[in-house]
Amino acid sequence: MGLSDIQNRVEKEALRVGRDPKTAQLIAVSKVQPNARVEQVLQQGQRVFGENRVQEAAGKWPAFKEVYAGVELHLIGPMQSNKVRQAMGLFDVIHTVDRPKIAQTIARIKDETGSCPRLYIQVNTGAEPQKAGVLPDEADAFIEMCKELGLPIEGLMCIPPSDQDPSAHFALLADIAKRNGLGGLSMGMSGDFEQAIAHGATYVRVGSAIFGERTHEGT
Repeated sequence: MGLSDIQNRVEKEALRVGRDPKTAQLIAVSKVQPNARVEQVLQQGQRVFGENRVQEAAGKWPAFKEVYAGVELHLIGPMQSNKVRQAMGLFDVIHTVDRPKIAQTIARIKDETGSCPRLYIQVNTGAEPQKAGVLPDEADAFIEMCKELGLPIEGLMCIPPSDQDPSAHFALLADIAKRNGLGGLSMGMSGDFEQAIAHGATYVRVGSAIFGERTHEGT
């Protein structure tokens, strides 16, 4: 499809449900993509990108940021506690705050450095044992804990089960966010981002529909 097609679909769906298209931002998921493909998308004007791994992003984005002004980098993959400091220095937004140890580590480094990326809490809406994220019935307490730590929590993120209708999961995430006074919703990927926009997504994360199937550098 390519970038312009996805941008057009995002805008069209936002307008269809009565939203300002600027309230639904597209994250181009560049994980495991060759630098040449990423640069093509940068040259088309895209500035919001998502990466899964801190180390991969560290090897890719500092050089791109020197050339392309206004890049906003999002961490959308799980974060190990020993990578928190590096991630906080590299990413503008972290979508995967999912357990007390991570929250406490971020808070400590924030207090030490005086700066912090914008943060999203990952909710495991399907209660899948293999998936990261706070469970829905524990989300309110975890959000409150993060707020008490002084963390800049902007919203919530989810990845619905692949074998279920995502709409129910998007609705659940939106409900949790609303009752906790959070306006950000990071939800929706290549196959379901239009449904996510209809449920209020402020960020949709699209990779393969923009870049083609994932590959590795040099392939």
